[in-house]
Amino acid sequence: MRRVITYGTFDLLHYGHINLLRRAKEFGDYLIVALSTDEFNWSEKQKKCYFPYEKRKMLLESIRYVDLVIPECSWDQKRTDIHEYHVDTFVMGDDWKGKFDFLSEEGCEVKYLSRTPEISTTRIKEDLNA
Repeated sequence: MRRVITYGTFDLLHYGHINLLRRAKEFGDYLIVALSTDEFNWSEKQKKCYFPYEKRKMLLESIRYVDLVIPECSWDQKRTDIHEYHVDTFVMGDDWKGKFDFLSEEGCEVKYLSRTPEISTTRIKEDLNA
């Protein structure tokens, strides 16, 4: 069984998120989503989420492409997660291109996927505030 992992906040879930998850799942049989906790989002990313962690987790768990949701509590846990969950492929959006190439040293393939260009959580928030 090939295992794939991706990371993110997934707040205000939209079709761009679904596209990313669908495409990530195509790299394997089992998709793990490391979902940023509220504390991690605030302290490390300076992001305030609309939906709390448990609600975002529930939404992700209801998506057919997602097999497991785990908490992302720190930037450094990626190496550990790859070994703990026996990950074959690490997937992120291409806005992170090159930033996680070092994970290939851990024995997994690193893939960067293009984002759905016309949609993002940031854009939704900006449009709602306009």
